[in-house]
Amino acid sequence: MKGRVLSVASECVPLVKTGGLADVVGALPGALAGQGWQMRVMIPAYPGVVAQLDAPRVVWEVADLFGGPGRVLLGQCGALEVMVLEAPHLFARGGGPYSEGGRDFSDNAERFAALSWAAAQIAQAGDAEGWRAQVLHAHDWQAGLAPAYLRYAGAAVKTVMTVHNIAFQGHVVADRLAALRLPLSEFHPGGFEYWGNVSTLKAGLMTADAITTVSPRYAEELMRPEFGLGLEGVIAARAGVLHGILNGIDAEVWSPETDPEITPYSGRSLKGKADNRRALLEEFGLAEAPGPLVILVSRLTHQKGIDLIAPAIEPLLEAGGGLCVLGSGDTWAEAAMLGLAARYRGRVGVRIGYDEALSHRMFAGGDAVLVPSRFEPCGLTQLYGLRYGTLPVVAATGGLADTVIGATPATLAAAAATGVVFHPVDALGLRQALRRLGQLYADGKGWAAMQRRAMKADLGWQASAARYAAVYESLCD
Repeated sequence: MKGRVLSVASECVPLVKTGGLADVVGALPGALAGQGWQMRVMIPAYPGVVAQLDAPRVVWEVADLFGGPGRVLLGQCGALEVMVLEAPHLFARGGGPYSEGGRDFSDNAERFAALSWAAAQIAQAGDAEGWRAQVLHAHDWQAGLAPAYLRYAGAAVKTVMTVHNIAFQGHVVADRLAALRLPLSEFHPGGFEYWGNVSTLKAGLMTADAITTVSPRYAEELMRPEFGLGLEGVIAARAGVLHGILNGIDAEVWSPETDPEITPYSGRSLKGKADNRRALLEEFGLAEAPGPLVILVSRLTHQKGIDLIAPAIEPLLEAGGGLCVLGSGDTWAEAAMLGLAARYRGRVGVRIGYDEALSHRMFAGGDAVLVPSRFEPCGLTQLYGLRYGTLPVVAATGGLADTVIGATPATLAAAAATGVVFHPVDALGLRQALRRLGQLYADGKGWAAMQRRAMKADLGWQASAARYAAVYESLCD
């Protein structure tokens, strides 16, 4: 074994999930085991989490954890070694991990400061069984204070801070400084101060020994104002320790050959995909589509480019295509998608909400997957599309640009294209992309070749895990 890592996050598959962060946190330990690193995951004990663990036992406790007692239980969840922070005054409540009824919990700063504090204590001093981390790996603003607590304590533990989405920065009013156990001496622009308040993400970025993002392109983009969202200067100043490492996907869970939700198929035989397509049309109540059947599985927000779809959809419909939508989000975006379905009955179908099984059926049955995001740190949707031969139509940003090879005369001649990439990210750009999609789909032989090529892409965690392991090793040398 090369070393031990404590991965600290607010969610982790299969215990709790609201987005792609949970998928990454849940996948890394298994991937890193193959690189010789033992990784434990630490998350809060939201209601129902402890019940999912096998043989949980107390390995750390404290009388005062930001307003009440706290303890950490260690247990197994399948192959995962999980440490859960049990603090009823912070986590034993209804709603989701961060909010209830659409409103964030007012004490989120203290809740996740407690997670960071407990993780820092265990990483530095070890748990009751003597386990101690050589590296603490913090994910997003919820764990941003963990590297800071270690740095301010003068601990020898090395730290990594991963930015999954810089749009969420953990802003806290300055009068809660003492409540968060933060030193006044670090309340300045070179510390965790952010426009007169505190940013827990900035605290992590300023104190971590290494910073990673979830794609190489996103690492570059974060140094620009339009993507850095106020932290571009911080990222640029720490460019020497910045690494862009692509996310992967679980190739066993997302496999068209073994997926229990679908009629199986493979790149060698695409016949089953046609069966899934017919089933998807029926499930959404759509007419047979002689053109490309496009799917959208997404949060329905401005970031995801949902407002671009209505003014850009005509070329898809003119080509005889259809659209299946699954997602939820902002009220205006949900209304816009429902409005499209009402306007184009039999051509556009919409399901508001999220259904994991349905998403698998959509990737199996769709011809193309639409990802028109204005920014996308990595994105998993396009990776699922590649895996299922459902060709991505993506904006040229972040991990979308890193993983999809756009169809151009050069890439088609070189037999390299795996999707459609458009820029600028506006309605005209998307409209042109959908027109291009229709043209590509009309060439049945060329389309099938692109599908097979996409399905051969290496989308697993092996290469990315090796890069994370290299970062850890460089810190521990």
